[in-house]
Amino acid sequence: MQNQLQTNEEWLIAECSRGNAKSQRLLYEKYASKMYVVALRYSKTTFEAEDILQESFIKIFNHIHEFHADCPLEFWIKRIVVNTALKQNRRKLDKAKMEDVSVMPDEPSEEIEFSNYNFQQLLQLIQKLAPGYQLIFNLYAIEGYKHKEIAEMLDITEGTSKSQYARAKTLLQKMLLEEEILVHKQI
Repeated sequence: MQNQLQTNEEWLIAECSRGNAKSQRLLYEKYASKMYVVALRYSKTTFEAEDILQESFIKIFNHIHEFHADCPLEFWIKRIVVNTALKQNRRKLDKAKMEDVSVMPDEPSEEIEFSNYNFQQLLQLIQKLAPGYQLIFNLYAIEGYKHKEIAEMLDITEGTSKSQYARAKTLLQKMLLEEEILVHKQI
């Protein structure tokens, strides 16, 4: 079964490399919904997410001949979507507002288990974060990058990445607590 999937994927990649529109459509249909969710995490609006997704698939189709199966195709596609989102968000980042961890006051925050909340609710809260917080939270907490890698990607210090993540997490926790309080008041 695994060999058949691999063969089908190899065929799909080869056909997309040749510019076969039907194969490109199949590839798009196979991955678009998953990648749209990734794009949404880096966006403030569905329009921005759609723009990231469209630009990503243009890059994917233009560079699919460079895919060498050294990682799963889905991972390669996701990496392009994330990089496209980063490129679009770099324009929005106000690096002057990013603070290094050395100037960040220690704020004790109650730990909240994010897995206790539904995806849609968390996504809406993440989209409310300032662009820098949103980007770094996604890269660290969701994508699994280390602060050193994030610092290199965004051309910031590692301390800035750590402080932006800490602030994003604190803000998300406060938003979740506020929502819980509102829900309890309504009951």
